[in-house]
Amino acid sequence: MTRAELIQQIKTKRSFLCVGLDTDITKIPTHLLEEEDPIFAFNKAIIAATEDLCVAYKPNIAFYESYGVKGWLSLQKTWEALPKNCFSIADAKRGDIGNTSNMYAQAFFDEQQSGLGFDSLTIAPYMGNDSVTPFLAYKDKWAIVLALTSNQGSLDFQNFKNAEGKQLFEEVIDKVNTWGTPENTMYVVGATRGEGFLKIREHAPDHFLLVPGVGAQGGSLSDVCQYGMNKDCGLLVNSTRGIIYASQGKDFAERAREEAILLQQEMEVELIKAGIID
Repeated sequence: MTRAELIQQIKTKRSFLCVGLDTDITKIPTHLLEEEDPIFAFNKAIIAATEDLCVAYKPNIAFYESYGVKGWLSLQKTWEALPKNCFSIADAKRGDIGNTSNMYAQAFFDEQQSGLGFDSLTIAPYMGNDSVTPFLAYKDKWAIVLALTSNQGSLDFQNFKNAEGKQLFEEVIDKVNTWGTPENTMYVVGATRGEGFLKIREHAPDHFLLVPGVGAQGGSLSDVCQYGMNKDCGLLVNSTRGIIYASQGKDFAERAREEAILLQQEMEVELIKAGIID
């Protein structure tokens, strides 16, 4: 999916919602455990209930890798079930030397080789250029680079300042900007960062930001929009637990839809307020 196509989906659906598919078999409704592939059965129902309300889906790859071959098959079927008008994110946080990154890129982007053809992949940039650029070699694919996350441990490194007072996350963004463009790179910024979005936008005014942490993790959608939205919206706000685990009963898909509607309606208001839609 291109940047222009993603922006058009945001305007059409009046939403910038990303639904996280971090599917934990211990948390899904018990009646699904009778299915041949409970994880896929759950995901398929969630997708059907939310696809008109969101513009992106983000499976967290660890929740599939942990089940070995069965998990990868669930992931492949889930990817195949994703609507083609929704942006697909493999949340794998890969980052390695160049030849290994090439293999990761093939694993998640090359459908003919691996059976997966995600639009994007999350990447840890700690190893530098060769941990990011192999993913940018793929046309219309995206590298989503970790920048300023909201987990407690992020304080260990990301806010480190050099002698000039520049923080590490700022250096990461400035450097990655020399490798890619707003057409093929995004940044991960945690929703609980609030005014930190202002600093992000100083370095990445035109890039899309993938924003986890709204809802169950305590992030404020209004703060994210106030400080992080740009003229094209420039945001993909992810919600996982608040949507997919809204119910553990047989009404799980209906309840997921209800929660997604609430977020979509809030997003619509923000898009109108910003003049992005009428």
